[in-house]
This record gives sequence, structure tokens and C-alpha cells, in this order.
Amino acid sequence: MFARKFLQKSSGAHNPPPPTAPPPRGCLVAEDLEPHIVTHCGIPSTASLLAFDPIQCLLAVGTLDGRIKVIGGDNIEAILASPKQLPFKNLEFMQNQGFLVSISNENEIQVWDLDLRQPASSLQWESNITAFAILHGTGYMYVGDEYGMVSVLKYSADEGKLVQLPYYVPTDALAEAGGLSSPIDYPVVGLLSQPCSRGTRLLIAFSNGLLFLWDASEDRVMLVRGNKNLPVEGNTVGDSLDASHDELSDLELDGKEISSLCWASTDGSVLAVGYVDGDILFWDFSDGQKGKPSNHVVKLQLSSAEKRLPVIVMHWCLDVSRKGSGGKLFIYGGDIIGSDEVLTMLGLDWSSGMGGLKCVGRADLTLSGSFADMVLSPIASSRQSGMFLFLLTNPGQLQAYDDTSLASLMSQKENKISVPPLPYPMAVPTMDPHMTVATFAALNVNDKTSLALSEIVLAAKARTPRTPSGESTQWPLTGGVPSHLDDYKLERLYMAGYQDGSVRIWDATYPCLSLIYVLEPKANVFDITGVDASVTAFCFCSKTSYLAVGNECGMVRLFKLVGHKSGGTVEIVTNTDKKGSLLVAHHLHQEDGPQWLAAFAFLNSPVCTLQFVQSTRRLAVGFKCGKVAMLNIGVLSVMFVTNSLSDSGSPIKSLYVKSSSAPTNSKSDPTDHNSINSEDDLILCAMNKDGQTNLLDGNTGKILASCLRPQKNPTAICMHIIEDCYEISETPSEKPGGKVSGKEKHENKSHIIIASENHSPNGEQNAITETKLVDQGFVNSLFLMCSEDALHLYSLKSLPQGSLERNMEVNLPRPCCWMGILKKDGRECAVLLLYKTGHIEIRSFPNLEVVGESSLPSLLRWNFKPNMEKTVCSDDFGHVVLVNGCEVAILSLLASANGFRVPESLPLLHDKVLAAAADATFSHISAHKKNHDAPKFLSNIIKGFRSSSEQKVDHVQDFSHLGNIFSNPPYLKPSDIGGDDEKIVELNIDDIEIDEPVVILPLTEKDKKEKKDKRTDKEKLFDGASSDAQPKTRTVDEIKSKYRKAGETSAIASQAKDKLLERGEKLERISQRTAELQDGAENFASMAHELAKQMEKRKWWNI
Repeated sequence: MFARKFLQKSSGAHNPPPPTAPPPRGCLVAEDLEPHIVTHCGIPSTASLLAFDPIQCLLAVGTLDGRIKVIGGDNIEAILASPKQLPFKNLEFMQNQGFLVSISNENEIQVWDLDLRQPASSLQWESNITAFAILHGTGYMYVGDEYGMVSVLKYSADEGKLVQLPYYVPTDALAEAGGLSSPIDYPVVGLLSQPCSRGTRLLIAFSNGLLFLWDASEDRVMLVRGNKNLPVEGNTVGDSLDASHDELSDLELDGKEISSLCWASTDGSVLAVGYVDGDILFWDFSDGQKGKPSNHVVKLQLSSAEKRLPVIVMHWCLDVSRKGSGGKLFIYGGDIIGSDEVLTMLGLDWSSGMGGLKCVGRADLTLSGSFADMVLSPIASSRQSGMFLFLLTNPGQLQAYDDTSLASLMSQKENKISVPPLPYPMAVPTMDPHMTVATFAALNVNDKTSLALSEIVLAAKARTPRTPSGESTQWPLTGGVPSHLDDYKLERLYMAGYQDGSVRIWDATYPCLSLIYVLEPKANVFDITGVDASVTAFCFCSKTSYLAVGNECGMVRLFKLVGHKSGGTVEIVTNTDKKGSLLVAHHLHQEDGPQWLAAFAFLNSPVCTLQFVQSTRRLAVGFKCGKVAMLNIGVLSVMFVTNSLSDSGSPIKSLYVKSSSAPTNSKSDPTDHNSINSEDDLILCAMNKDGQTNLLDGNTGKILASCLRPQKNPTAICMHIIEDCYEISETPSEKPGGKVSGKEKHENKSHIIIASENHSPNGEQNAITETKLVDQGFVNSLFLMCSEDALHLYSLKSLPQGSLERNMEVNLPRPCCWMGILKKDGRECAVLLLYKTGHIEIRSFPNLEVVGESSLPSLLRWNFKPNMEKTVCSDDFGHVVLVNGCEVAILSLLASANGFRVPESLPLLHDKVLAAAADATFSHISAHKKNHDAPKFLSNIIKGFRSSSEQKVDHVQDFSHLGNIFSNPPYLKPSDIGGDDEKIVELNIDDIEIDEPVVILPLTEKDKKEKKDKRTDKEKLFDGASSDAQPKTRTVDEIKSKYRKAGETSAIASQAKDKLLERGEKLERISQRTAELQDGAENFASMAHELAKQMEKRKWWNI
């Protein structure tokens, strides 16, 4: 008996079979599991940072839980997950190189490879990183920390390593330039590479308000701003159009903390700085200031209130219409405390010079949620071109504004209109409209339905690409390269129902979901109440392409996806009585695609569940009121409607329909009138939410048996009938004698209860209204019921007697909310459970033991939310689809399953062809300095990087010289040390003057001749002084030519003697000075050693 086999398996838990004995065929073991994410759609609700690559046209979204969402065009999305669930505080692209750099709250710098979708290298920074910047177009990075240090990093794609370079910015040099008595130890709050400086000049901002422009090629400070000791020159500008310029004599720089900054000019001559007190100062950083050092500044205020919000974020872009003498400044913050949360856009003009800067326009963008981040960047693509503003608000809302809409908003002086943004076109919308239910259907690729749908999808992809939302305005992102596999066949469909009554269907064959159909309710066509009500139930027949959709008002709509022409007629079944159903025909114009065939609206109660009878033309419907109806979709009639199957009116949770004569794998069309015999026995099994289970005659609706009565406060979730049971020979063998002791039963786990008894509440046998024999396969099946607190497994052998034989009951450790079934080799092998705590559990047949556990927080970084279970769905191959807020994820649980054909089906995030073309364009422009000299094809690539002919772009600059600069510490450049090709200059001792005035005499003819001598001065000095030199005999003429002087021979000899004595005195004085320097060096070394010992005893906070 089958129950005895489960009994023996459970009771022998402490006596496992020998290792050589394989598990029963179809059972699942831990080695079969490998949970991982196949695809992810939508913006995470924890999104907090934005980064943009204008060349590749990719957008990255960093989150507070260690994830990075990368978004391109044509539904190309990817999710990157850091091993640690920590927030990111910095996120930037290495533009056009295929890498993304992130910094976590624990100061771990990670470089992500977009091709591999995983970290390529990481570096743990010892101090707290407070500022970060990547030099665009290179692998060089600047890192500023809390101690005021600025270091340089480099990522080498060839080596795959992120390393710290020897170069740094010395704080003592900054302090000296700023007139400070001690080195700067304030946190670095901003790092900006100055445009058009070839990467050598870096703007460094400290929290105390000091601003330095550092030149790495010269190792010195070029300009200092924000010093309280310097005089302030400038004026104040208000945000109103008629504001006057007030003098800045009362501006206090002491204690003025910087909160944000950005360049406000294309050449880096103007810097906009936002402060904690709400002020915005424009600093002059032009090189033309050669006079007395001072603070050249213009002050701007968004509000005249005394207490204002800090200026959190600022971005600037050039205003092309002002011909390089103005721009737009986007500001978050700086307004009065308590005001509405808005993003302020200011139009600025300085055509008369920086001193005459004025505000020529203001517009406020009302935010749909709390502000998170924004990026401002030019875009040039086949879809859109111009300047775009990407705005991120909480929770996970991404919007875009183009320059046209922003200009129209700015032109409205009274600012009474609002410009709608471009909402992020979600591949699978979940919030607008709100998703209520979903289903995941696997197709047989050789069926007519799959082949016909495959042709439709391929034809749609060959036409003009459409945005996921179907809107006319296209989303500007175009990054990434979609995958193209030659042997495409439609394998899976993902369907979702929405609160507005619409239904959307996607091609889920590959990780990038592609929208196929949108079924609108067409409420304006029919005068029927509830046609646009919220969708509550789905059922799809993959063999016949029929789709049944139930809604909250009790209406059931019937569609056929392919292979049917309705002729423009929709049949409406409005009610049913003893005389039959009432049919009303409506004419409806329907285009090619899914055809709406009929609508059943005979019961005003929400539809809870739908179930097709595979081998017939029947559809079973379960309602919230506890009633069950059987629909004949061949003749469009209602066969029967039962009374409530529960005394308490509990909703129907699950339905199962079995035909006794037709095989399960029949492929007959439900509309084929010859596909069913009216005398076929249909067994309908219905389970209510309270756990009560009834068997009904599927033709008449009469109750055959009430098998399970409600238990004490149970909440049933789902039921499943396992038709293909395990053979007795495949289950674990019985113990000798076939008996199991009571002691062995109690040795099992506490949450497993073994029983073999007839279930009859209160000890009474249920009444059987009518007994009909069904096929032996159904009688030998198992009945699995899942409730919130337990799993119940029953045998259907005693079904003809009107009862179910309980084989096993497993108490669950947590409240369960959803159940799914996993198949292996075509047979049920495990049950998948989702708990309200977010835990995921997999229990294997036949003894329902746990073989795998995971959780939503560990897999997806999600927390379970109420009603999440309504949109959870799965197929039989270990794929589960979950929805959380704006996110949709598909998980694959089985290690052997690769139905999505990953990684060859994944789209490429980095377009290498585009990258090579852009690099070639930049190199060509660098060589020719003019855009019109470049080929026309390459010139179009960088149109988006120039808002006008005056706007210069950093990408065109040559950064090859930075390797020599950053490969050595400051002040130790290769040019300072001397190269191999440089001439080494040696001094002549005669050129050394000690304590004597320097006398410069004009060169004589003799000196000019001596300079032509190839020997060095050192060789001349020690001429003949070498001990190894041999005496040389000279002629009289040689001696005369060398020593011939005016005067007598004795005078010449005396002069030579004086020269010799003078040379000896110089050597003696040099020796004395050398000894003095050596003594001084020894004293200095001793003092340094003593100081080092004293500093070792001091703490870091005393330094």
C-alpha cells in the first residue's frame, strides 16, 4: 500500500539507506539546486545614486543594499550585486571603456566589468573616502579622504588590477599656498578635473571652504579661493529677474562649509559652489588674474530667508542660445526650510563678464517623491539628441527631461504650467498600472501555438522597434547590443493582469522580456458593468492558445491568441436561469492578433480561480462567494453554477478537473464539437480557503463527496494532485517483516506526523450524494494540500468510499503564503514554498524533507510585502517569477536547468564597435583640431558632446602624458631626475667661489678657444694629477706655446706658483665645508630619531 511506503520512509529518517543506493527516480537532492537570478526588470526601490556614460548611452543606478542596475535601450537591463549589502556613496563610469566604479560605505572601491557582469578588481581604502572623481576617457581616479589627502589610482584593463600610484597632492604645499601655518587636515568634499587642461589640473575643495587649483605637471598650486584672509571682490545676485547687484563687503567666509560644487563654464574658468547655509558662490578661476591675490566671487541666493536648506546637488550645462555667455544651473536645495521639495532650474547670463552675472529665468520642477539624485548629460542617438536631465526620486522612480521641455518651462514667466517628464518605460509595468495577478506559461516549441506565435514575434521584431510602454515619445537611452540567436522559437510566455482590466503578454524565451500583446478592456465599446474591473485570475491553455481572464466583478473574458477570426463579433453571456444562458452579440473591430471571443458575466462575485479541462471544451470557474461554475466554451453557455461549497461562504482557492475517458495529453481544440462525448465522466475537485474539499460531477455540478471538512482555523493556500505517482519499487524498501515500531515513529522530526487513517470530522462518515468510478490512474494519485501552517498529503485510494486516506502531515516552521511544484524528468519531484517572512523552502517527494533553503533578502535583496504572493508564479522547470514594487525578477532554482540559454542569450552592455568608432573619432579630432576634417560617419558620434561650436569636450584631449606624471611622487618627475639623452654638466673647481663676490667678465678670445676643447673642466682641473700618469717628454715649442706670457721667465714661474697655492687653498676650504655639512647631517639624524620615538607614544588625535 502506498501509505505504508511513506510511513517507512519517514520512520527510517535516522537509518539512512547505504550511500550506494540511489534516490527514487524523480526525487530532488541538494545537488540539483542552484538558485540564481536569470533576469531583473525595473528600478529598485532602494535606488540612491545615478551615473551616466554619454558615449555608450548607459545609465547606472546604485542602491542602498549593494546592487547596481545598468539600463540601456530596447529593454536591455542588468543587475549587479556586490557581495556585501552596503549602500554606495560613489558611482561613476569609466566612460567608453566597459567598466563601472563603485565605492561602498565601508570604503571598498570596486571596478565592475560590464561584459562579465561581475567585479573585475577591488581595493579596500584605509581611510574614509569623502570625494571621488574619474578622469574621463582614462583609467585614472582621484580619491580624497577625511584627512585632506588626495591620491591617484589607476585601473589597467589589460592586467585587471586597480592599483594606487605613487603620485599624491602634498597637503603642506596646499597649506603654504593658502597662507596656513599647518598642513590642511580638513576632509576633501570635492574633486573636479578642470576642463581643457589635459587632465593635469585638479580642483580640490575642502569642507572648510578652501578651494585650490592644483597643477600636477608643475607640482604647484595655481589659484586659491575661499581663503578668509584674502579680500572679497564681487557682488550678490538674486534669483529674481529684476534683482540688483549688492556688494559683498559683508561676506563671511570663516566657517562657511561646502556642500556641493560644479564647473559653470566649458573652459573651467567659473566654479559654482553650494554651501550648507544655502548660499551659492561663483568663483573666478581664470588664469588672467595676475594682480594681487583676492577672492573673485559672485553670490547668488534662491531665497532671502535667514534659514535655508543646504545646497545638496548642483549641475550646470551650456545654454546654446546665449552663444557661450550663459548656461542653466540645476539646483536641489538652497530654498527656505519647509518649502515644497522641488528641483530649481536657473537661467544665467554673463555676457558682460562674470561681474555682471545675472539670473534671466527660473523654473521649479515639482518632484513626485523625495529627491535621490540627478545627472545632466548630452545624448546623441538615432532616437533623441540634445541635453537630457535624468531625475531619480524615491522609491525607485526614474524620469527624464529633454532640453526642449525644459526650455518651454523656462519660457513661462509666471511658471503656471507643468511639463510632463518622460517616465522610465518599464519592460514590465507593475505600479502604473498596478499589477494584480500574473502567470508563467511554458510552451511546447513544436506545437502549432508556439510556432505561430514565433512567426508573429519575429515579424514584430523586424518592424520598427517600439518602446515597452507603447508611447510615441521614445526613451533616450540606446546603450547595449541585443542578443540575436538564429534558432529562435517561442518557449515561454509571461502574462500579467492589471487593476485597469488590461492584460499584457511578453515573450519570456530569453532574459530580455519582449512585449507581444496588450489586451485592453475596451470599456467604452460595451455598456456592461465591470468590463474594466481589476483582473483577479488567469488560465492559459498552451495547446490551444486559449486565455481566460477573470476580474473582480465576476466577468470571465475569453481570448484566443492565434488561429482564429471572430469576424468582429463578441458574444456576451449576461445571465443564466432554468431556460439557459442569455447571449448578446456585440460587433467589435479587432485588428490582427488575439481575438476576444466571449465574455461571461452571470455572477456578481470576484473570480478567484480558473481551470481549463485540457481534453475538452470546458472551463471551471471558482468565485469568492464559494460557488463553482462550469462553462462550455464551445457553444458559449453556462453548464451549471453550484451553491456555496462552504457553510461559511469561504472563497474557492483551487480547482482541478479530470476527464475519465480522454487522455491527459490530448491536443483537441476546445471549440471542436467532436472533441468530447457528453457522457464522459468529469471529476471536479474544489478546495475552499477554509480547507474544505469537495468532489463534484463535472457535467452536472452535483457533489459526489465532501472529502475534507474545515479544521480549526486553517487557511488553505493551494492544492495539487500528483497523477504520476512513484512506483512501489522506486520508493525505499520496507524493513524486514514489514512492521514499523512505535518507537521509530516517535524518533522522527517533531514537525512530521505519520498517520494512516480515514479523515472524517467528528468520527462520522461523509455522505456521498453519488458515486462514480473514475480511471485507476486518478484513484492511485496523491492529493497535496498546502495551508499556512502545514502540508497535508492524502491518498485517493479511498475516494470511492467518500474519504481521503491521510499519508503524511508536515508542520511548517513559518506561515506559508504560496506553493509551487517542481518537476524533474517530467514528474513531480518537489514542492516549492514561499513564507511570509521571505524565506524560500524546497521539499522533496516522497517524504517532503527539506533539500534546499534560501530567502528573498539573500537572493534579491528584497523584503516580503503584503499581497506579494498574488503575483508569484512558476513553471514546472524551476523558474519562478516574483514582483516587488517596481521590480520583476525571474529565478532559476535547478542547477541543470538553462532554459533561458544564459550567457549566450544575454545582451551586451558594452558596445565595442561604438567604443572603437568613438576612440577613432577622438583621435582624429585631436590630430586635426577641427570637427569638419573628421569623416562624416565618425563626426555624428560626438554630436551629442557639443552643445554648440564654442563648447569644448574633454574627450578630445590627449592624456598620454599622465603616465609619466603619476608614476612618480610629486617633485620627482623624470624631467627633474634627468633622462639618458640629457648632457651631464660637471663643475670645474675654478668655477667655485667661496665667500667671495661673484665677478662676471666678458669672454676673451682665449676663453672662447678653451670652450671648444672636448675635455671637461674636471679633466682640465686634474690634468697631470693622476698617480698612474707617466711622464711625457715635451719639446721646447710645446712648452712655449702653453706657458708663453708677456714678461720675463721668472715672472711666469712666479705666476704659476701663485695659481698652485690658490688652488690648494680652495681645496682646503671645500674640505672644511664638507666636514661641517657632515656634522650638521649627523645632528639632524639624531634629532629626527629622537622625535620619532616621542611621536610613537602619542595618539593619532594628538597629532
